[in-house]
Amino acid sequence: MEISTTLSTNPVSDERLAEILADPGFGNHFTDHMFTVEWTPESGWHNARIEPYGPISLDPATAVLHYAQETFEGMKAYRHDDGSIWSFRPDQNGARMARSSARLAFPELPVEDFVAAVDALVEVDQRWVPVSAEGDEKSLYIRPFMFASEKFLGVRASQHVTFMVIASPAGAYFKGGVKPVRLWLEQDYTRAGRGGMGAAKTGGNYASSLAPQAQAYAKGCDQVVFLDASEGTYIEELGGMNLFLVYADGRLVTPETGTILEGITRASILELAAQRGLKVEERRIAIDEWKDGVASGEVTEVFACGTAAVITPVGELLWDGGSVTTEAGPVTTELRKSLVDLQFGRAEDTNHWMHRIV
Repeated sequence: MEISTTLSTNPVSDERLAEILADPGFGNHFTDHMFTVEWTPESGWHNARIEPYGPISLDPATAVLHYAQETFEGMKAYRHDDGSIWSFRPDQNGARMARSSARLAFPELPVEDFVAAVDALVEVDQRWVPVSAEGDEKSLYIRPFMFASEKFLGVRASQHVTFMVIASPAGAYFKGGVKPVRLWLEQDYTRAGRGGMGAAKTGGNYASSLAPQAQAYAKGCDQVVFLDASEGTYIEELGGMNLFLVYADGRLVTPETGTILEGITRASILELAAQRGLKVEERRIAIDEWKDGVASGEVTEVFACGTAAVITPVGELLWDGGSVTTEAGPVTTELRKSLVDLQFGRAEDTNHWMHRIV
C-alpha cells in the first residue's frame, strides 16, 4: 500500500503538547494527523493518505448513519526508555478487524496494510507518544475504524468503504494505582446471541450496553456483567472487557468465545498463564459457579481485562438481593505486571509480541 503524506501546517505547539501529555486523560486530545484509505468494487483499496487531523464531511444519506455498518479496533503505542516506540501484537488487531469486516459484509483490509497504516500514522505523530515512568502507564491510544461511506439508502453492503486511523494520548486507566471494580449482574438485557455480532468489534455492541451500563452506574457499580441470551445462565463478558476466574487449584477459566469479543489481551493472558504453569480453560461458566465458588473459597480471584485497563481486579459482584466479594490476588497482580512490563520494554519479549514502529 502506497501512502501519501501531507503534513499539517498548524501542528500543536511544543508547549501545548507538553501540557497535554502531562495529563492526557483518555480520548480528550488527538494528534496532528489521521490516516485514510478508501475502497470501491472497481478500484479496491486506494488513495491511502496521511493528512492533517480534522472533520470529515458526510452526506446525510451516508449508509453508516442509517444501518450502522461499522467496525473498529483499539490498540496502543508505547515509548520505551531508549526513546523507541512499539505496538503490542498489531497483527492480531488487524486479523480481528478482518474477522469483524467479514461479519459486517465489508471488504477485508489485508493485515499487513492495517499494520502499515498504524505504523505510518504513529511515525508521523511520534512526538505525541508520551514518556512513561514505571507505574505511570501513559501511551498513545490508537483507534482504527471502518465505515460504510456510500451515499445510498438501500439495505445492502456499502459499495464505498472508508478505513481511517486516529490517535489520542492516554494516561493511566487507574489514577493512583489499580483499583478493584464493582460489577452489576445484568439479568434483563443481553449483549449478543448465537449467530449475532457478539464476536465482531462493532459499535452496535457497545451501544446496546449503554442502557444497562447507566443502570449499573446508578447502583454504584463500574461495569455490567452480561449473561447468555439463550438461557440467562452463563457468563459472557462486561460491557467492554473480558472476564477471568482464578480457582484455588491453579485453574484460570474464561468464558468461551462465539458470542463474545476475542480480546487481544484475553488471548495474551491465556498464553502467559499456560507458560507459567496455570491450567487454562475456555468454557461456559454458569453465574452460580462464580457466586458459589467465591462463597466456598474455590474461586479465589476474579479479574477483567482489555486494552485500556490491561487487567483490573474485580472486587464485588452485585445483583438484586445479594453480592459476593473478592480481592486482588497474586495471579491477577503477577499477570498484570508481566503484561505491562512487556509493553513498556521492562521485560524480555520471549513471545515476540512487540512490534517496533520507530
